[in-house]
Amino acid sequence: MNVAYGARTDVGGHRDLNEDAVLATSPIFMVADGMGGHAAGEVASALAVEQMGTLAGHADLRPDDVLRAVHAANDSIMARESEQVETAGMGTTVSGVCLGTVGGSPHWFVFNVGDSRVYELVDGILRQLTVDHSEVAELISAGRITAAEARNHPLRNVVTRSLGSEPPPVPDMWVLPVVEGQRLLVCSDGLPLEVSDEQILTLLRDAATPQQAADALVNTAVAAGGRDNVSVVVVDVLPSRETAVVDVATAPRTRMGE
Repeated sequence: MNVAYGARTDVGGHRDLNEDAVLATSPIFMVADGMGGHAAGEVASALAVEQMGTLAGHADLRPDDVLRAVHAANDSIMARESEQVETAGMGTTVSGVCLGTVGGSPHWFVFNVGDSRVYELVDGILRQLTVDHSEVAELISAGRITAAEARNHPLRNVVTRSLGSEPPPVPDMWVLPVVEGQRLLVCSDGLPLEVSDEQILTLLRDAATPQQAADALVNTAVAAGGRDNVSVVVVDVLPSRETAVVDVATAPRTRMGE
């Protein structure tokens, strides 16, 4: 199965440090949004990317392979905390997609811990595939606030599930068919904080390539205020006759703060 992909990360307009990290190398595409500020959130996100990167280059992956990598990432963060007291309290989200095999056919394994997100665009319809593990998501579910109100709510940065915890968090996982023409978006919460789903749909739909889509999304989020770090990975499923494409200058295997 051939894919094209692009990635972009930006510190935003208000932060001094980029705690996001991205992984964009077939078959694994993900974003990790570190937490802890100078308590080393950027270390936690980097460790998550390092562990999940062990899936790179492997074929015929199964959902259990992804789950083991997520658990290994949590173990790595906990081990670093025990070794370096200055990193105590750090954590990170992980969210992404991994191309694998179910029943002999290619499928996406969509995984999530925290409030980073995965979206799917097919036939002009945008769907959020993941469920946010956050205080505001629970308030929305309870009908106490609206999605629009959540973007400015004082608890908007509080996640209810993250790596760097004991006992280890349980990742959400979905198995999704691979469809030609499918466009997938993985993003940290800095994107939906500034850009509505309607805007995301328009920018994804109108961009000719995944890298152009990634650039447009990040630029729009930063221009809208950039209150947080913002990172995106965009993946296209190509017709079988086309060759995989990636701009290695702008979408390397691991990309951290700019």
